[in-house]
Amino acid sequence: MTDMTHAMLKGSNVPLDATAVRAVLRWTPGPDVPEVDASALLLGVDRRVRSDEDFVFYNQPRHPSGLVRSLGKKRLPDGVTDSVQTDLAALEPAVDRVLIVASTDDVPFERVRDLCIEVYDATASGSGEPLAYFEVKPETGAETALICGELYRRGEGWKFRALGEGYSNGLIGLATDHGISVDETEGAAQPAEPPAQAAPSEPTQPMQPAYGYPQPAAAPAPAYGFPQSASTQPAYGYPQPAAAAAFAPDPNFRLPPQGPQFVRGQ
Repeated sequence: MTDMTHAMLKGSNVPLDATAVRAVLRWTPGPDVPEVDASALLLGVDRRVRSDEDFVFYNQPRHPSGLVRSLGKKRLPDGVTDSVQTDLAALEPAVDRVLIVASTDDVPFERVRDLCIEVYDATASGSGEPLAYFEVKPETGAETALICGELYRRGEGWKFRALGEGYSNGLIGLATDHGISVDETEGAAQPAEPPAQAAPSEPTQPMQPAYGYPQPAAAPAPAYGFPQSASTQPAYGYPQPAAAAAFAPDPNFRLPPQGPQFVRGQ
């Protein structure tokens, strides 16, 4: 890095003269180091998204406006990067800030080595030197999602602030905290399938008294084709009343809310 690069401390900020920037997450890979994913949230002045479309991540890598988009991972000699590019000058006024987020698949950040965020002028030719550099240190190490920094409006321009704020419940916790309705069905317990109804056993004839002994009194069975009495069991093969009631649909069942699914597309 040159003297033009701002090495930042947590909570510090720096003005951005660029009309478009590229935020690059960088870390050192290793046998026990998880993959890190970069994502972005577009927030209004209330610090919340306007809709689920304001969340750019691995299953939704491009905002509908095309102004915030994932550039994907790169494996370099000195580490791995994942990047998000934002066209600041073209963002509509309703977008007050853009959070740059790092996350893992439920692996704590204490196992991620040398994590940092670099902010580049996306309009400059070549790679150049970063405008800002921040070494991201998790506060507890148990975090599985980190807000590394934010791009935010200040007057007519934009600034970048170094943050390093973490969530131990990952992208789901971060997303819901900023107004996104998350579809948690892939991680939640699914309604149990009703057990298969056991096939009724073959009807058996009651044991008859031994030949020569008095027979017990028994009501004669109704003739075939005549109405059966109320106490008569349903014919073999037909649903039993108690079993049918046990497997009736639950009238209170409702589908869960739908939203971004944090399961990687194949």
